Amino acid sequence: MQARPFRKAEGFFYSGKRYRSPNFPQSLLITIETSNQQPVTSYMKQQLIDAWRISNKMNLLLIDNMSDEGMHQTLSTHGGRKIYEQLVHVHNVRLGWLENAAKEIFVRYKFIDKQKPFDREVLRRSFEESAVAIEELIEQSWEHGGKVKGFKTGLIPFISYLMAHDAHHRGHALLTLKESGLKIPETLKWGLWEWEK
Repeated sequence: MQARPFRKAEGFFYSGKRYRSPNFPQSLLITIETSNQQPVTSYMKQQLIDAWRISNKMNLLLIDNMSDEGMHQTLSTHGGRKIYEQLVHVHNVRLGWLENAAKEIFVRYKFIDKQKPFDREVLRRSFEESAVAIEELIEQSWEHGGKVKGFKTGLIPFISYLMAHDAHHRGHALLTLKESGLKIPETLKWGLWEWEK
């Protein structure tokens, strides 16, 4: 099937035809089918936001189901981060990117002081807030062709990067619990994979 040129004024519409994204190489084509005529861009943006929300929900699941003892575990023998300190790091990294990419969003949110003792309520609330902040960035970036200041490959790779970073530290947290001899709650062990609920 021959792809017709992309015309920005039309927007992308589902019709079972192939369309070429203006931000990708000419050889990269996408085919999307649907029974209605919703703009493809709106549909894809919502999927990206939903994926980000699910990823953050997994972080909240971890925070809610890990014991205080678990939060203080570390495998490091050289002063490396405890599990809760890794989670503080995840939140602070989100804001660190926002400080560079969208300062007008960043100024409404706060880093967690990594020197302060573990506080589950503060940690959970901070994750909720920084997740909303990233959603704001998605909305803003989408209106500007998917550009993200300081991340040259654009919005979707950037959100993928953040989700990969989150997942890396969740995995490390579970490994730390296992190696420390602490039981991983069943709700946490299996719940982290329930992305369709």
